[in-house]
Amino acid sequence: MNINYTIAKTYIFSNKKLTAVAVMGVLLGMSVYIFMNSLLVGFDKSSNTSIFRNTSHIRVYKDDEMSKPLINSIGQKSIIINPKVVPNNNVIINPNKITETILKQKEVTVVTSQVNSNVFYNNGKSQISGLAVGVKPIEANEMYNIESFMVDGNFETLKSNPNGIVIGVGIAEKMNLAIGDNLNLNSSKAVNKTFKVLGIFKTNNSAIDKTKSYLNITAAQQLLKEPNTYITDINVNVTDPELAEDVAKHLTQITGYKAEGWKQANETAMASNKMRKMIITFISLTILLVAGFGIYNILNMTVSQKINDIAILKAMGFKGKDVIKIFVTQAISIGIMGVISGVIVAIILISVLKTVYLGGDIGYFPIDYEPIKFAQGVVIGLIITFFAGYIPAKKAANLDPVDILRK
Repeated sequence: MNINYTIAKTYIFSNKKLTAVAVMGVLLGMSVYIFMNSLLVGFDKSSNTSIFRNTSHIRVYKDDEMSKPLINSIGQKSIIINPKVVPNNNVIINPNKITETILKQKEVTVVTSQVNSNVFYNNGKSQISGLAVGVKPIEANEMYNIESFMVDGNFETLKSNPNGIVIGVGIAEKMNLAIGDNLNLNSSKAVNKTFKVLGIFKTNNSAIDKTKSYLNITAAQQLLKEPNTYITDINVNVTDPELAEDVAKHLTQITGYKAEGWKQANETAMASNKMRKMIITFISLTILLVAGFGIYNILNMTVSQKINDIAILKAMGFKGKDVIKIFVTQAISIGIMGVISGVIVAIILISVLKTVYLGGDIGYFPIDYEPIKFAQGVVIGLIITFFAGYIPAKKAANLDPVDILRK
C-alpha cells in the first residue's frame, strides 16, 4: 500500500507542470462554484428581506366574488350571461375570533390586523396620491421590523399618538416634510384629517417610499368612516417562510377566508429567482465538470506516457487494483490541493465583495459565507476528481503487460 502511494507521489511531482494545470482547473472550478452559489443564496436573502419589509408571510383577506346566474333551471335562460366581479365590501367578519383561531396554529409566530386606505397627501399646494396603512404599531414592528429601516424618528411613538403618521422618505422629500410637521390626508370616503409626522422610513424601494405611510389602525378606520371592527387584512408570519404556502391552504380551510402565501403574491419575483438559480447552478456545475475533464485528460495522458512502467509493475506482481490505487491516489491528491486552494480563493473573493456598496434596493453586495455551499463544493469537487482519475486508472489496470512489452 505504501509503495502504491509512493509511486503516485512520484507521478505527481515528476511532471509538475501537468499537475499544476490540473490543480488550477480544480481551483477555478471550486472557487467559482462556491462563489456563485454563495452569491445565489445572498441574492435570495436580499430579495426576501426586501419583500418581507412590506409583505407578511401570509395574507388573510376576503376575496372578490363572481356574480352567478339568478336562474339555474334547465331550459331557462340565465339573467346574468357573463359573470362579473360583485362590488362587495371586502371586510373580515369577527376579526378577533379569526385572529385567535390563527394564533392557535403551531407554525404561526405573529398575527396582526391591518386596514388599507387610498389617500391624497396634502401639504400646502403639493398633493400626491398614496396608501395609508392602518396598523397596530407593536405587532407591525414585530412582523416587518419597521424600526430597522427608520431614518428619522421612532416608530414606537405611533402607539401613543392616535393622530401621528410615519411616512416614506420619498413623501418627505417631495413635500418637504420633517419630524413634527403636519400632513393633511384626504381619503377615498372624502374624509379630511391632519396628522403629525412622527417618523420617516426608507425601504430602498422607491415606489413604496414615495407612496406609503403608517397610521394607527383606528385612524385608518376613521378615514374610511368605518367602526373599530373594520379590518381588511390579517397578516400572518410563520416559523419557516418556505412553508407559508402549505400553512396558507390550511388557514383557508379553518377561517373560510382567502389565505395567500408570500410566494403566490410575488410570483414575478419568484420566477426571476428560480431562473437565476437555474442559470447560476448550470454555470457553476459546468465549470466543475470542465475541471474534471481536465484532470481526466491529464491522467489519461499520464497513463499513455507511463504505459511501459505499468507493464513492468504488473510483471513484478502488482495487481490491477494496485494500478487503480496509484492513479486514483494521484487524482484525489490533485483534487484535494485544488479544493483547498479553491476554498481559500472563494473566501478571499467573498471577503472583498462583502465590502462593496451597490446602493439602491440592494445596499452592500449580497453575498456571505455559506458553510453548506462550501461543503457541497468540496464534496462535488472530490467526487468529480475521483471519477476523473478512476476511468483512466481502470483502463490502465486492464492492460496486458505481455502485449505492452512485445510492442
